[in-house]
Amino acid sequence: MTAVMHNSRILVTGASGFIGKALTSRLLTFVDPSNIVVTTHQNFMHDLPCRHFNLALASTTQWDAALDDVKVIIHCAARVHVMNETSADSLGMFRAINVEGTLNLARQAAAKGVRRFIYLSSVKVNGELTTANHFFSPDDTPDPKDAYGISKMEAEYGLQVIANETGMELVIIRPPLVYGPGVKANFLSLIRLISKGIPLPLGAVLHNRRSFVSLDNLVDLLICCVDHPAAANEIFMVSDGEDISTTTLLIALSNAMGKRPRLLPIPPILLRFFARLLGKKSLTDRLLGNLQVDISKTTQRLNWRPCMNTREGLELLFMKAS
Repeated sequence: MTAVMHNSRILVTGASGFIGKALTSRLLTFVDPSNIVVTTHQNFMHDLPCRHFNLALASTTQWDAALDDVKVIIHCAARVHVMNETSADSLGMFRAINVEGTLNLARQAAAKGVRRFIYLSSVKVNGELTTANHFFSPDDTPDPKDAYGISKMEAEYGLQVIANETGMELVIIRPPLVYGPGVKANFLSLIRLISKGIPLPLGAVLHNRRSFVSLDNLVDLLICCVDHPAAANEIFMVSDGEDISTTTLLIALSNAMGKRPRLLPIPPILLRFFARLLGKKSLTDRLLGNLQVDISKTTQRLNWRPCMNTREGLELLFMKAS
């Protein structure tokens, strides 16, 4: 813990969420509760001993009271990626919260003298898949493929404009899939299928590579960026520092749960064929394709290393859950 962090009031948005709650809990282990402010978007009374505000992430929200004496914002609140989106204006809904809501907060933060704004973005700003010889990096030309990724990219651009105009420092972090206690969506679905002993047709997916990041590693990096001088006005990728195949992930999940892996060695070419017939190409791409991120800038510039690898993170997930 540095003197800068100790003396800075920190605002965490989205503190009732998967990442925000873990981040707040970790901060409270070495920051005085009086120096932590949290916001949520629900009627949720946070069970942690810090100042709480019930504020929606919207273009009209007034943040003045929550921003009093705040020097650092860690912005986790967002409309998250929605599987099987059914809204007729999905992009508009994402923009209203992730872009307009975020930029409204940032403008008010800069006016109140906030020193640093840490923005939790997404690897989806880079794209959805990588080739065998390419890793996503902070310097890539953004290529988002869905409404969520587009909204995150537009928020990044807007924040960079505000930072340039006001001098408020901006740190952008783009994680891939985050897993840990309380994880939801596709990762939770995999856990449930393995728990029920349902055979999965992914035993032959041995050669793809995907980056993941444990909740503990991501929280550790977010805290590192609170006061690290080299983090100012930079974009960072984050992962567990190792990339594994889908088959390896499922085996590691099974082992961490104390289950015998039940994987059928169906050739990926057949999986892709049947996925196209069933209209599930995007799901198959996520399971069979590559998504690797390059964290060399993060490790070198910040002197940061993941505190655990993916296998250790999966084991910890189930240890905490039990």
